[in-house]
Amino acid sequence: MFFAHSVFGAGRETWEPLSLHLIQVAQLAAKFGGETRPGDPGIANLCYVAGLLHDLGKYNPAFQRRLEGSIEQVDHSTAGAAIIERLVAGNDRVFAELIAYAIAGHHAGLPDRRGVTGGSLIERVGAFDETTVDPIWQQEIGPVPKAPRPDLPWQRETFSFQLALLGRMVFSALVDADFKATEAFYAGHAGRIPDRSWPALADRIQGMLSGLEMRLARLAEQPGTVSQLRGEILRHVRSRAGDEPGLFTLTVPTGGGKTLTSLAFALDHAKAHGKRRIIYVIPFTAIIDQTAGQFRELFGDDIVLEHHSAVESQTDRPARRADSDFADRDKLRLAMEDWAAPLVVTTNVQFFESLFASRTSSARKLHNVADSVIVLDEAQTLPRALLLPILRTIEALARDYGCTIILCTATQPALDQRYLKGGLALEGRELAPNPGRLAEQLRRVELRQAGALTDADLVAEFSEAPQGLIIVNSRKHALALYKAAKAEGHEGIIHLSTRMCAAHRRPLFERIKARLKAEEPCRVVSTSLIEAGIDVDFPRVWRAEAGLDQIAQAAGRCNREGRRPVDESIVSLFTAPENPPPAEIKGLVTDRLRMEKNFADLFAPEAMTAYFREVYWRLGPERLDRGRVDQEPILSKFAVDGGSTEFSYRSAAENFRMIESGLVPIIVPFDDKARRAVEQLAVEGVPSGRLARELQSYIVQVPPKARQKLVDAGRVQFAAPELRADQFAVLTDPSLYDTEIGLIWEDAEYLRTEALVFS
Repeated sequence: MFFAHSVFGAGRETWEPLSLHLIQVAQLAAKFGGETRPGDPGIANLCYVAGLLHDLGKYNPAFQRRLEGSIEQVDHSTAGAAIIERLVAGNDRVFAELIAYAIAGHHAGLPDRRGVTGGSLIERVGAFDETTVDPIWQQEIGPVPKAPRPDLPWQRETFSFQLALLGRMVFSALVDADFKATEAFYAGHAGRIPDRSWPALADRIQGMLSGLEMRLARLAEQPGTVSQLRGEILRHVRSRAGDEPGLFTLTVPTGGGKTLTSLAFALDHAKAHGKRRIIYVIPFTAIIDQTAGQFRELFGDDIVLEHHSAVESQTDRPARRADSDFADRDKLRLAMEDWAAPLVVTTNVQFFESLFASRTSSARKLHNVADSVIVLDEAQTLPRALLLPILRTIEALARDYGCTIILCTATQPALDQRYLKGGLALEGRELAPNPGRLAEQLRRVELRQAGALTDADLVAEFSEAPQGLIIVNSRKHALALYKAAKAEGHEGIIHLSTRMCAAHRRPLFERIKARLKAEEPCRVVSTSLIEAGIDVDFPRVWRAEAGLDQIAQAAGRCNREGRRPVDESIVSLFTAPENPPPAEIKGLVTDRLRMEKNFADLFAPEAMTAYFREVYWRLGPERLDRGRVDQEPILSKFAVDGGSTEFSYRSAAENFRMIESGLVPIIVPFDDKARRAVEQLAVEGVPSGRLARELQSYIVQVPPKARQKLVDAGRVQFAAPELRADQFAVLTDPSLYDTEIGLIWEDAEYLRTEALVFS
């Protein structure tokens, strides 16, 4: 008998028969695939075949010897990929190749079709020796079914991209099914309970709506014009919940209640159309922490999955080694999320990089994105260098996989195909009632040009404003300005930066809100993390020069509740000669200056549309699809040539980086909860996914070279590497984390504790 999995120290009677594992994975993968497009058996069948053949290489006697303790290396992922390609010819060959990509990558990650490193699909399939696989597999699992072609609404212009995304969906369904089946086998033998299971949205949606209605009723009792407008917006948007699923925009000025309004629409729409889950996508961890907290308060922890800071291995192993190092048990150590929760709150980075990912840990969740309601909050923050592949993905999710997607923001980017070549069909899909009128009615600030201001000038202006917010363009500038203001002895000085972990920033935000409400001195210096979506209300705001959308977002932190006169609620726009903006922001400043010549009200929707059209025109299509590594267009990495796919999944994943520097995480044991979770990393029976969820609020993202220097200097260590590999990088020198500043990583090999004391 051939086996899929063995148990150390236990007899063969406890091992898992290979045919059983293959059939279980095939059935589960087919279920997952079928859910991506209900009523289309083609996708389910592709996933079934992928599951049936994924471990075919384990019918190799050499692999069976590995289960007995042999150390010889055996590639078990290539066999199924090679055999499915040899079984299928003609017009269906491209679909067989999708299965081949998925099978070949189910441990090492989706490969490129071609390459020179020995890991490409063509090289692996070409080198495969079919005689290494015992032909008994055909008797044990039966004939490979002929899968009907998926009935997607194929588009001539985007066929290659549609096909590549379908390949990712097959890969995701296979990886998730393999993980769950393998986890169930080992958990059953060890008497452990798998990580967690989630209820279906349909079973909880009525209770969720009831909880939301109670919150909305309390808010409706608040007096004032702003409260009345919020109620009007809410009622109008909810009245559209029965509209046909697809793409929508929701353009609501800051303070108009768009978070709860978009959530109410998402719940109503999901109920009306039977959607599987709601995915709330947010640009910054500072906002996600606030928003996820709101949702947990409304619905409870068993409904909401908060997933933002990725904890995963940074090392890509060669395919052969990834297969050989007890790969199935290794897979169970990965911190992987499946996004099966009714309500998922995540970031732009997690969402879109997962949709282009090649790694199993990142791609596992993709099949659960299908048939969801997706709210893209602060849509103006979508990175322009990757805008066209992002738009093709949004379009495909809505058209091919039943998603409803709401582009939600106070500063709507001009993504309509009327304004942007390659844009989206958004005409007539605005949910808000008359965004122009709302912008006029919710105007609460006066924008002033302050000219050039040095740090000394800004500190002097702080002295005249007991409560105020200064937003600058870099962590370095924020730190320097904070130190200068603190040195002057101003009361209530607070520093905010992405140098701080979310668990550190959370009480700072509460402290800021409390001081503002009590009218106590509150002078905050921050990077842009505070300007989009954070619920704070300052009487004065200063913003370093930036694009029009950033300035409008910063203005949303001033007189947010409309309780002060407009002419006393000043947003001062300044240049910082000592800290000039980076090149990208300089270009946006030029675009904004052109708008100042043509529009009296820069915050009006028509001014914002004109601004974004100017930005896109200046950049041109070649700079709206530019990979981070080789500068080649992402969309060019997916082609169909001569009836065969030419997909570069791995190369595309390396190039699709929403943060240009490719930051990596460091876990800061900031409090007792974090320290307990770090200690549990050494406990084998605790799932990595659970610990990653507990630790994500304690992560600071740093440049890869900086983290490596900290590792080399012994200031950061990978926790329990024998169990978790290089997923959990933990700060071991607490002197590098200052409670006022955050993590200091510059010149890590030279830093001493006394160097971190700031006066």
